[in-house]
Amino acid sequence: MPSAEPASPPAPAGVIPVAASRHSYAVHVGRGLLATLGALMRGLPQAGEGGRCALVTDDRVQALHAGAALESLRGAGFSPALLAVPAGEASKSLHRVEELCEGMAAAGLDRGSLVVALGGGVVGDLAGFAAAVFGRGIPVVQVPTTVMAQVDSSVGGKTGVNLRAGKNLVGAFHPPALVVADVETLRTLPPREWNEGWAEAAKHGVIADRALLNDLARLARSDDDAVAAMVARNVRIKASVVAADEFERAGRRELLNFGHTLGHALETAAGYGTFLHGEAVAVGMMAAARLSRRLAGLPVDDEAALEELLLRLGLPVRFPAGVSTDALIEAMRRDKKFRAGRLRFVLTPRLGEALVSDDVDEEAARAAIGELRAAPIE
Repeated sequence: MPSAEPASPPAPAGVIPVAASRHSYAVHVGRGLLATLGALMRGLPQAGEGGRCALVTDDRVQALHAGAALESLRGAGFSPALLAVPAGEASKSLHRVEELCEGMAAAGLDRGSLVVALGGGVVGDLAGFAAAVFGRGIPVVQVPTTVMAQVDSSVGGKTGVNLRAGKNLVGAFHPPALVVADVETLRTLPPREWNEGWAEAAKHGVIADRALLNDLARLARSDDDAVAAMVARNVRIKASVVAADEFERAGRRELLNFGHTLGHALETAAGYGTFLHGEAVAVGMMAAARLSRRLAGLPVDDEAALEELLLRLGLPVRFPAGVSTDALIEAMRRDKKFRAGRLRFVLTPRLGEALVSDDVDEEAARAAIGELRAAPIE
């Protein structure tokens, strides 16, 4: 666990602005915000007067939070249609996009309507993509209910679904009109989903804010205010990166892919749903750290500190024996970050900084995977 630096004062939760080329939007972070969802949406210029919207969720979140969301929407004069998909990564498919679009059409939605994505990263990506293509694009409001979605995936406008060939290979940039992150919804998460979400926060610390790693190690699940401050801190990091490189063309936004190259490969090769996204990213971050030690000068103490933090967060740090290196490399080749036969890999020369490298070849990736099967850091 990183411990050399003192804990920094928590940043206040609240409203974080995010700049986007199409429109700017606000991310609201705090306690009890689900009850204010309808009122916040009424303040949107995209809300229009008709009030028709689709509340997209999964069958697990539906039982936990859809009632409160529907009550808030109806209380603000909206006429929501509830559309639920099965929980899990398998729902990120073109088949489910078609189902959602058919459901929205049957509910009478048109180009003046909105989509509300209530759930974790799967729901956010799926509903966001459906909103991007329905009627050639209608606004989406992201209401993330998992750690991973609150600290990362609900912000930035990336939407998409999976193919058998790989993660997120079909999608669109479709920035939300609004993000409402109620940290009280995180209380309902089982331990595994609570743990996996913080992998994305650890990623933000690695690429931009080393002190965040120390504070993350001390975070208490029972302290809603501290959790809200940590979520808001991560949103600010994500927002600053996205504002600098919204469409991932300048190399800045690519830094957010730290740990994702082999993380996505592990998700794909193991079978969607075997590893939660954050679990796979944690293993991918350790592989990126091992490569960073060899190719970017990452101190061994930094690599060990990252491993200790991930273990403290309850995350895996080794590739499983049941997934072959060949399968991981094949999945990596189909990744969006593999361009013109070369792999663009995010490395860290020291915790708190990152860079994009073209110097990671297949041999180096194979070596990192092999070393992270079981061997401890030496």
